[in-house]
Amino acid sequence: MSKLVLIRHGQSAWNLANRFTGWIDVDLSDEGVKEAKNAGKLIKEHGLEFDQAYTSVLTRAIKTLHYVLEESDQLWVPEMKTWRLNERHYGGLQGLNKTKTAEKYGKKQVHIWRRSYDVLPPKIDDDSKYSQVHDRRYANLDPHIIPRTENLKVCLARVMPFWEDHIAPDLLAGKNVVIAAHGNSLRALTKYIENISDADIMNLEMKTGEPVVYTFDKKLNVVNKEKLDK
Repeated sequence: MSKLVLIRHGQSAWNLANRFTGWIDVDLSDEGVKEAKNAGKLIKEHGLEFDQAYTSVLTRAIKTLHYVLEESDQLWVPEMKTWRLNERHYGGLQGLNKTKTAEKYGKKQVHIWRRSYDVLPPKIDDDSKYSQVHDRRYANLDPHIIPRTENLKVCLARVMPFWEDHIAPDLLAGKNVVIAAHGNSLRALTKYIENISDADIMNLEMKTGEPVVYTFDKKLNVVNKEKLDK
């Protein structure tokens, strides 16, 4: 049986500041570093050993992965970064304070933008300082592929090719995989793995720094799910 461990990055500086982050590249807060290191210690305590590691191209996820692997004595494990595991793109909301945005547009509207499965937030302008169209890490992508806004449905469609081409083949080969990514890219994977409905996925929370461990049989059926307590 193979195992897949999903870890949402530790608290980021903008989590702490209550700002919409999305594809903006911000660092971990001091608390986030502690959460990431603790996740690694928990993984070591539970004897989890990995054959492959994946993360996004955003600093908060990359550093979380590295702290996890360092604390579990597995920094040598092969690692791959991909934009497909990036956080959901919050469009024109990126960079805004969540409380002030709710005051401007109303709590109900902001809740819909944040939690609805298929409602898109306003698009971001390409000339915005929070746009990624000129970010060097995406220079090899067709500019039309770079999101201007995403909901969870679009995020899932973006993540799934990576599942199909990399993660699932690893698991089918009997490898243990760890993924350090983001609340919504991991919610998208969780929705697929657990076959969660469009309505129920709205209520799923991913805690920062909490390892979620899936065990699969040879046909990729989930036979066990466990959250490692902090």
